Amino acid sequence: MSRPESDQEIVEDGTPDDGSRPPTAGLSGTLKRGVAYSTIAFVAVQALGFVQLLFIARLLSPDEVGTYAAGTVLSGFLILFSESGLGSALIQRSGRLDDVADTVFWATLVTGLGTALVTLAASPIVALVFDSDTAGFIAAATSGTLLLHSLTIVPDSLMQRRFDFRRRLIVNPAVAFSFATVAIVLAWLGFSVWAMVAAEYVSFVVWVVATWSLARWRPGRGHPSVRLWRELARFAFPLVVSNTAFQIRQTFETVVVGRGLDTAALGQFRYGRRLSMLPAVAVIEIGAYVLFPAFARMAGDATRFRAAYLRSLELIWFAVTPVAGLMIVLGEPAVVQLIGERWREAGIAFAVLAGYGMGEALAAVSSEAIKGSGRSALLNIVTAVNMVSGVTLLLVLLPWGLVGVGAAISASTLLSGLIAVVVANRLLGVRSTQVAWRLVGPLLCTAAAVAVVWPLDRLVLHSGSAPTFRGVGLLVCDGLAFGAVYLLFATLLMPALTRQMLAAIGRRLPARNAG
Repeated sequence: MSRPESDQEIVEDGTPDDGSRPPTAGLSGTLKRGVAYSTIAFVAVQALGFVQLLFIARLLSPDEVGTYAAGTVLSGFLILFSESGLGSALIQRSGRLDDVADTVFWATLVTGLGTALVTLAASPIVALVFDSDTAGFIAAATSGTLLLHSLTIVPDSLMQRRFDFRRRLIVNPAVAFSFATVAIVLAWLGFSVWAMVAAEYVSFVVWVVATWSLARWRPGRGHPSVRLWRELARFAFPLVVSNTAFQIRQTFETVVVGRGLDTAALGQFRYGRRLSMLPAVAVIEIGAYVLFPAFARMAGDATRFRAAYLRSLELIWFAVTPVAGLMIVLGEPAVVQLIGERWREAGIAFAVLAGYGMGEALAAVSSEAIKGSGRSALLNIVTAVNMVSGVTLLLVLLPWGLVGVGAAISASTLLSGLIAVVVANRLLGVRSTQVAWRLVGPLLCTAAAVAVVWPLDRLVLHSGSAPTFRGVGLLVCDGLAFGAVYLLFATLLMPALTRQMLAAIGRRLPARNAG
């Protein structure tokens, strides 16, 4: 079925999208399809990213990866700031959709151009901070990606608003494939860090072309205005603060690791951090993408809103905690077996960063609920906790190297995630006791699995020191043992939830086999 020319005709679940708050009838089926589509897209994107990681880790050295990380630190900081939270305001907004879309487009385009020029002008400072001319040249070269990114905000937001999951099924895999292909080929040809720079530009161009083609939106339908921008900015400002604080913290981490340790350690940290983000990215790509527009639609139905929030928190936490446990047990040996002994420190950082995905999962569900209710200003509390705790713990634990850095990030992210849950609970009228067991149960199951599999691997199997083929097989055995122990304890401690999860999986498998 082709996409209607106007955003005022129909959305994925059949409800009108004329800018008013649409009804929630049929929303459950839309969300289930959204989760299924997002899961497929996530697996495809991560598979491509993993292949890219394996090849790049063997074609480039930790020092080269660290130089690239240093050179892109400024564009990475400004890229979320260029969105200004206006994309979320477009999703949450009721009424005057065409005017809102045009206003957001021109505002973000101007911001994208401004941040690109700032990055270009500040590239000598990057070279000075990291004592690397190459890092400065990379900063200048990648400044244009900020302008390209600004062009994706409105079409992406409109597709998310109307539950158009082609953004996940088509755009994301296309972007990941283009980046991986260009990066691997050029790195193999000897272009060093510039392979990554070229891949970044190609992937952004693919992103712009794909999302504009699918969204079927063009500027000029509405009438942008400064007054409307101010209304949107009031909702968006706390999101700008949150995004800016997040980027400041990540930039601070990069600078501290790069200067306090060295660029090789920064390369190790970058890979460990990237791997540790997989659970968080899974939550955002699979769950949070559909939760925000869904919560926004439920904002007028308090009972349904609370039930959806609790259910989402329960399911995501049940899935994320065992992944964190696996990272603790198998993080280091898995990285060594897959990308080589020289990346062992990245494996250690990966394991210590296990708490990052757990904290992000808590924050993702709670923050989407807060945003969906229209009370985005409450996110300032979470932002403040995350910023203060993150910077403080990083400075205190830096003398312990990458282990200290990973522990600081894990602890601060978990703390801010818990604070987000507390804020969302109070906003929605959810009692602490309703949430407590939903969080404690999976933690106990994960702790039991870690207690069994850690000694099994370290004292008996020794997967990290085995030859590659045998080592990977041992890692698979460890993973199966971990899953079995987790499910055993989950069946004892949370029988109803475990049965529901297994039944849902069982229903899907026959359906897929039949297809």
